Amino acid sequence: MIGFSLVDWSIIIVYLIATMAAGLAMRRYVGRVEDFILAGRGMDVYLGVASLAATEFGIITAMYTAELGYKNGFAGATPGILMAAAMLVVGLTGFVIKPLRDSGAYTIPELLDRRFGPRVRWLAGLVIVLGGVLNMGVFFRAGGEFLVIMTGIPPGYLEVTMTLLVILVLIYTVLGGMISVLVTDYLQFLVMGIGLVAVSLLVTAQVGWEQVVSTVEREHGPGGFNPLTSEGMGPAYVAWQALNQLAVVVTWQTVIQRVLSARDSRTARRVYTRTSFYFVGRFLIPAFWGMAALAVLGAEHPPSASLQAMPTFLASLLPSGLVGLVIAAMLAAEMSTDSSYLLTWSSILYNDLICSVRKEPFSEKSGLRLNRCIVLGIAGFLLLYGLWYQPPGRVWDYLSITANIYLSSIFVLLVACCYWKGARAAGGIGAIVGGALPPLAFLLLSQVELPAVEGIHPFILLSTAAQWLSRSEVSGLLSFAFAAGGMILGSWLARRREGKQLA
Repeated sequence: MIGFSLVDWSIIIVYLIATMAAGLAMRRYVGRVEDFILAGRGMDVYLGVASLAATEFGIITAMYTAELGYKNGFAGATPGILMAAAMLVVGLTGFVIKPLRDSGAYTIPELLDRRFGPRVRWLAGLVIVLGGVLNMGVFFRAGGEFLVIMTGIPPGYLEVTMTLLVILVLIYTVLGGMISVLVTDYLQFLVMGIGLVAVSLLVTAQVGWEQVVSTVEREHGPGGFNPLTSEGMGPAYVAWQALNQLAVVVTWQTVIQRVLSARDSRTARRVYTRTSFYFVGRFLIPAFWGMAALAVLGAEHPPSASLQAMPTFLASLLPSGLVGLVIAAMLAAEMSTDSSYLLTWSSILYNDLICSVRKEPFSEKSGLRLNRCIVLGIAGFLLLYGLWYQPPGRVWDYLSITANIYLSSIFVLLVACCYWKGARAAGGIGAIVGGALPPLAFLLLSQVELPAVEGIHPFILLSTAAQWLSRSEVSGLLSFAFAAGGMILGSWLARRREGKQLA
């Protein structure tokens, strides 16, 4: 490592002071639960673009996309291209997001309640919180590892680093809610953009584009450029990612939070169209850093530590001063992501799991207090979860499959809610249960060793099914298939029962 100097510390401290001051200054504008959760529904296009871009790029984003570049070359940017395409199409057509914003609902489950009833709302809220919190479970550890490697802090202080990071985010999120998140996101978007551009220019100058391309070609062959032939990808993987990215842009609650916070559906659609191409860069830039790390570190870096390759490479490349700017940019990215995610899952827990079963509504004061306590509770759980859980395989696959716990079912539910008159509550319950089963099976099977079974064996079919389910793309595609099947079958049975009752 070149060295972490006083200049670097000064840049980081100035940034942190500015962010905390901006976030805390927004506390005085929070007087209602709607202010805390949706910033009073006053978000305009420019603030929405900056906030969405900042929220969807954290240290974890840089880490997993760099890992994809390290392991799969340019093909690792495929999810970003698919997401950009999905967001552009949804923004242009208003698919799902227009009726969702026009409904005036606080959350997706609240809209589902109006069509399918309170049981579907509660179950939808449950799988959203479960999938979202498990998805976020690796954020703090990845952020801590990046900071430890980049600053040279001894690895034994990883837990302390993670805790401090969480505390900083909690201070302004708990006090200022969504208003603080939107304002700090704007500042963090500016710092993050400067850092990303500066590092990319330096990496290109020091390593060279040609060396990166030749390394990808040598190490990965044609699969380094074609996701259909890339190791660990293939047609099934690309199909799963295409479905996932479409589901993300219409159901991922941190993204939808911007739709619900927008002034109207037209503003929400413009935020989508103007942010769409950002997601190509969101994946391609850190993936390029990962490919550059492969070119420089090569065989010296153990393949098992592919997630740490990018920060190890940057720590040895960046000069004093730029290290501080990069860490400030990554802190900006991480704080905007963590604050928004914590607020998102807490709002679902409050609005759809607690308030939906309570006979008397909370007062504004009590509701604000409870929301803040929920944010603190989720952060505490995630801090502990991140200390011991190690995701299997590529981090991106873990994030995709945990998101599938609710992405597939809520996607099917929303589409049916908005566009299918024949959908029934029984179908909604079937979609939720069916969509959650394959991802949960994957998470369970990824933690156990499956014995090799040869020849005729009474459990040969069970073992083969388990091996298939332990592949992320299989579990992901089955999640969408089971959710759609559950919706169609449940709705058909319910309508059949209705017909018999009328007869």
